[in-house]
Amino acid sequence: MRFIVQPLHFTFYIFDEIYLKKNSRTITLNKNDDGYGISFNAMASPCEVIIQSSDKQLAIKLGNIIADEVWRIEDKYSRYDKDSICSLINTRAGQSVPIDQETYLLLNFAEQCYQLSDGSFDISSGVLRKAWLFDGSDNLPSKVKVSAALKFVGWRKINFDQQQITLAKNMEIDFGGIGKEYAVDRAIILAKQLTNKPVLVNLGGDLAVTCSRLNNKNWQVAIEHPDVDSTVNHSKPADMIISLKQGALATSGDARRFLMKNGKRYGHILNAKSGWPIDNAPRSITVVAPQCIQAGILATLALLQGLDAEQFLTEQEIKFWVRR
Repeated sequence: MRFIVQPLHFTFYIFDEIYLKKNSRTITLNKNDDGYGISFNAMASPCEVIIQSSDKQLAIKLGNIIADEVWRIEDKYSRYDKDSICSLINTRAGQSVPIDQETYLLLNFAEQCYQLSDGSFDISSGVLRKAWLFDGSDNLPSKVKVSAALKFVGWRKINFDQQQITLAKNMEIDFGGIGKEYAVDRAIILAKQLTNKPVLVNLGGDLAVTCSRLNNKNWQVAIEHPDVDSTVNHSKPADMIISLKQGALATSGDARRFLMKNGKRYGHILNAKSGWPIDNAPRSITVVAPQCIQAGILATLALLQGLDAEQFLTEQEIKFWVRR
């Protein structure tokens, strides 16, 4: 069956809200052979923007605009920020909380993902982190602990419309499964508004480009092998190189977040219906799609298919790479 993931319709303006905080955040500018690279940290990831232009002031302006937008989204939707709208919704579970149009659109997308996955992908499943800690150890939670957390998971218990959202008591939501990819797409929109020069935006491995490189060349993107941090292999596994001319790319996998018990690996992608990791899931899946948020959710939905991941992706008629 082919799943049609509808694109998220973005509003073409720069949001100006109280969520933007610069504090001690920094941006680094580096000159390269055919332009500039801008580096910063956001969403617990190293981030970079590459622009093929010799205009230093343009590069600085672009870097500031994109970093500010990514930080704005992080501040607004991070469950770790006590001042975010996500935290406000969670701490007021059982009460109605006002939301804006941007949050409404993200919730709509989350509902679409829930429906397409038959409930396996559910942004209310973040509460399962109270049972699971994917730190590379062998500390699996008990079935009792997982079942206790699972009682507070369930998208259908959430009520929302364009003005408000109400969670059932003790429930939480977590935008982590779509937030970074959404930020990539927002950054690309802002880059296209500012310049027609080739730009690549990379947020911790989820990335997109505005167009092909100069002289119509492809961007060359390196995807880390899922065993990059393995203590078993003494030599570093080779990266996979992907050529990208347009659109976006996202990777989902268990390279750094997993548990290992009696020789069995438990990846951090959980089935929201069972509360447990997916059996026989690929180590990593990389997907190319028009929007990064589409690529990211398709990679995650494929992981949720376990052994049937490749068949699922083939039916989507998209480019993908699977590593087991």
